[in-house]
This record gives sequence, structure tokens and C-alpha cells, in this order.
Amino acid sequence: MTEPTFVLLYVDDPIRSAAFYERLLGRAPVEASPGFAMFVFPSGLKLGLWLRREVQPAAFAMGGGAELCFPVADAAAVDAAHAAWRAQGVEIAQAPVAMDFGYTFTGLDPDGHRLRVFHPAG
Repeated sequence: MTEPTFVLLYVDDPIRSAAFYERLLGRAPVEASPGFAMFVFPSGLKLGLWLRREVQPAAFAMGGGAELCFPVADAAAVDAAHAAWRAQGVEIAQAPVAMDFGYTFTGLDPDGHRLRVFHPAG
């Protein structure tokens, strides 16, 4: 079996979501239209933002149904990302905290999808 290389998030407004992720990720989408936007990363991973009402077959999930995770090098990097995201106006759902799996915080995108930054315990 092959590895997954594409993540799709269903969003209310791909242009608004693309602008949010462009600020957050520091890179422009390779495609952006009212119905779909896509980011491509050097690793080959693609992040698609698909207009929820155009998803086929129809998607009934509301926002917040997914979580993107961003591993970082250490706890200081978690704190730095938290400060940077707050300065950008990202809604923070969980302030930095030590959990069983590591040190983490969670932000939200405009559709309520979770964005978790973490440094694994170990």
C-alpha cells in the first residue's frame, strides 16, 4: 500500500482559508479559486481546502472534524510557535501544556479544524 500524500479539509470559504494558511505556513497556495485551494510542501504532502458545499459525494461533517499536527524540535519551539500564532490572531483552543505524548498547544483555523504544535515526550 502507498503512503497518504494528500490531506483535504472541507471549508466554508477556500479563499479565506487559503489566506489564513498562507500567513500561518509562510507559503502561497499553488492553486486558489472560490471552490478549491491547494498547498504543496517540499516533502510532497499536499493540503487541499475544498468548498464544503461542492464536495462530492456530499460531506455532512461540520468544521473542526480534522486535526493537522506540526512536530517541532523542542519545547521552546512550541512556545515560539504559540507566540507567533497568537500575534497573527490565530484562535488558541489550548494554551501550551505538558500532556502524556509531549508538550503541545492547539490553534484553530477559520473552520474550526485543529492545528496542533507539539514536541514529543521522550
